[in-house]
Amino acid sequence: MKLDTSTEFDQVILIFQDSGRRLTVRTVQEAANALMKDWPSDDGEEFLSAVKACLDVMTGKANSRELRSAILRAANEAGVASVAVLH
Repeated sequence: MKLDTSTEFDQVILIFQDSGRRLTVRTVQEAANALMKDWPSDDGEEFLSAVKACLDVMTGKANSRELRSAILRAANEAGVASVAVLH
């Protein structure tokens, strides 16, 4: 099975409290990397929903708008500031 990790969506800028680091997320791959490598907590309902949304978009079961929305909800849950940029 081939996974599509290049699907894009309107960017989300994440600002992590601990380091003040900013991360721009605009593809499924960037979203998955942020969740797996940068997220402050690996539990929580919205975190798990965002991880599932990544997989669903990669396999064609969901669209990128759903993933973007899931990332924003997970950021809110984890206390990660986010700026939603729309084009």
